Amino acid sequence: MRGVHGVDEIRTAENELMARLPEGALMARAATGLAVECARLLGPVYGARVVLLVGAGNNGGDALYAGAWLARRGVRATALLLAPDKAHPGGLAAFRAAGGRTADPTPAALAGADLVLDGIVGIGGTGGLRDEAVPLAQAARDALTVAVDVPSGVDADTGAVEGETVHADVTVTFGALKPGLVVGTGAERAGELRLVDIGLAATLPAASTHVFEAADVAALLPTPGAADNKYTRGVLGVAAGSSAYPGAGVLCTGSAINGGAGMIRYVGTAADAIRAQYPEVVVQEGAAPDDLHVQAWVAGPGMGTDDAAHDLLAAVLATGEPAVVDADGITLVGSSPGLVRDRDAPTVLTPHDGEFARIADGPSGDRLASVRAAARDLDAVVLLKGNATVIAAPDGRAWVNRTGTPWLGTAGSGDVLSGLIGSLLAAGLEAPLAAAVGAYVHGVAGQLAAQGGPPSSLDVLHAVRPALREIGRG
Repeated sequence: MRGVHGVDEIRTAENELMARLPEGALMARAATGLAVECARLLGPVYGARVVLLVGAGNNGGDALYAGAWLARRGVRATALLLAPDKAHPGGLAAFRAAGGRTADPTPAALAGADLVLDGIVGIGGTGGLRDEAVPLAQAARDALTVAVDVPSGVDADTGAVEGETVHADVTVTFGALKPGLVVGTGAERAGELRLVDIGLAATLPAASTHVFEAADVAALLPTPGAADNKYTRGVLGVAAGSSAYPGAGVLCTGSAINGGAGMIRYVGTAADAIRAQYPEVVVQEGAAPDDLHVQAWVAGPGMGTDDAAHDLLAAVLATGEPAVVDADGITLVGSSPGLVRDRDAPTVLTPHDGEFARIADGPSGDRLASVRAAARDLDAVVLLKGNATVIAAPDGRAWVNRTGTPWLGTAGSGDVLSGLIGSLLAAGLEAPLAAAVGAYVHGVAGQLAAQGGPPSSLDVLHAVRPALREIGRG
């Protein structure tokens, strides 16, 4: 599990560490780690052509020192200085001493580059690139591009983008992940993330935002023991689907089955479709949710937004069990937020951007802040779907999920996710962890399903079990 830290936390930790180290030692650690990652990407480095885009300050200094390291190993290194009078003096001297050369900062200077190193702007930058840097950033897209700490033009704290940015294939970041590398448009511009340890762990505060890795998820996935049975594995109630949208109920229920629920009790008006597809599901037509013995609920997908749907959702949320609310259920919560705010039991809300706007302000360019605010306001776990899914708990803890594929943006995909989270809730996972683990598994299932071409949500549903196997193998 990787912690995510904002710029102020990084700066404070760096300053504390630099006070205990010889001058320049911290930059040397960063630049060496950066150079090593570039060498790994290049393969044979001798004779390779590397172009450095060098701005003012320490970010440019990191690039220059890394360029010097590469030049000493036979790389043909060229630095394009966007602010020659403000280039890092020590870095520039080291670069020239190692045989690196400088050239005018024109797009033509990038032609034939094997690797472009983006050191224009660091984590303190705001707004998009300045006009003179835009043609260089655009020309860099024809080569393997490595960003130093953060792609230039991306807000390191939020992932927001205003105007043009560097599009990195790889971002080598120092000390800890930054929010702007894992959420929003910034996550797209950052490409693959490689983290260089520069010794900040002892000076950074405990992270409130994390990115799960496969081993973290594998450790949290419920595994039945010899004494377990269908009841102890988790009984899930499902209130999803309708006569108009039976497929939502089928997808949600099927995902809960594949996610490992021990038993499913279904209430709703898609009973015939559920019976036909899943004979193992206990269909309880006309039963009141409060009368059913379950450990958790999923409600909302395809249930409609009429008075009957509202009454069913209200009855589900009036129980004392954890609940996942998605789709139509979120629309109903938007008009009756007390259904969630007044609950004592945990609730997980799983909106996409449009649904999020029905229950909260935004989302703004700072997706993490928007989701945290909504979670506090509604006293619920909020999972905001997107290219990087953001999960926040009412106590401020947050997770970012980076598994998945754009192909998951298809009808019914959210129904699969909600059923999966419901199965984890019923098995006893804490609500925010159930949401974060469910998002991770759902993303891996999407990746597996997409290997055969554009997947349907049914393909994603069928890939849930293979995804669980893959994660379990590590």
